Amino acid sequence: MRKIALFLGAAGMLAAAMPAAAQEVTLKIHHFLPPASPAHAKFMKPWADKVMAESNGKVKIDVFPAMQLGGAPPQLYDQARDGVADIVWTLPSYTAGRFPIIEVFELPFMSSTATANSRAVHEFAMKNCKEEFRDVHPLALWTHAPGLIHTAKKPVRSMEDLKGLKVRFPTRQFGEALKALGASPVGMPVPQVPESLSKGVIDGAVVPWEVVPSLRLHELTKYHLEVTGHRGLYTSVFLFAMNKRKYDSLPPDVKKVIDANSGIDLAYKLGKLWDEVEAPGLEAARKRGNEIYQLPPEEIERWKKATKPVTDAWIAARGPDGKRLYDEANALIDKYARMN
Repeated sequence: MRKIALFLGAAGMLAAAMPAAAQEVTLKIHHFLPPASPAHAKFMKPWADKVMAESNGKVKIDVFPAMQLGGAPPQLYDQARDGVADIVWTLPSYTAGRFPIIEVFELPFMSSTATANSRAVHEFAMKNCKEEFRDVHPLALWTHAPGLIHTAKKPVRSMEDLKGLKVRFPTRQFGEALKALGASPVGMPVPQVPESLSKGVIDGAVVPWEVVPSLRLHELTKYHLEVTGHRGLYTSVFLFAMNKRKYDSLPPDVKKVIDANSGIDLAYKLGKLWDEVEAPGLEAARKRGNEIYQLPPEEIERWKKATKPVTDAWIAARGPDGKRLYDEANALIDKYARMN
């Protein structure tokens, strides 16, 4: 018995002496879209596989799509803050008014390509939004490509066509823009859109082409309104964030792997991906014979004039910093658009 005790004691001392990096770190990623979505299949799953491979087996990552860990999409940020999930992908706009500074990128006609916008929003956030995202460790911020309006029964070819239509909006700022254009905005997370369209709760939805196939919106709507040119209609900001305590507790070598797969380089890659995944949605609508209408330049100018008060209100609400923040966001978008 004395020999067994000595052996067990020595084994325990050896285990304690092993470096922390040799221990496995398990991480849970949680998000709201189905496994077939590009966000899951082309971003989060490959990201998890890459981190696991580069950690030499020290990190195990499980990805839980479609809110499999419970809760609703607006609760994802708090799930990362509270440790319900270690990492989440979410939209700050799902909790309207909670992250007002980053909303500058969600103002009407602030959207360039996803590639340009994504680097711009990440750089802007790291400088100006540290207080807004203080409860989590941001891994990357980015945006989708310019969104458009999809309607089920009535085409939208002018501002007047929007009057009275119940249209799902993705962000607080674009909800105000739809109101200024004459529509009746209805707020909801994107997973609720298919059922709401099929039941007639809404007449249309504002989303990018990217989510059209996974939500079958090409089957649920017949008309698609695009706004082309220097700036698109709108975009939404995405946040990929980690529980702060979990990040701080990582062994140095594991933290190095996470850091190498985070930041503005990741934002750039995700922006490019979100531009690329627009094509299948557009093609699905074309194959179904749906109408795809591009708003004429003169009508775009009418829409810009009608929605300008939304931008002016955002600037005024930010006080003395409002104009500076707005100008800085615009300058960053233009800077990265020239680099595309």
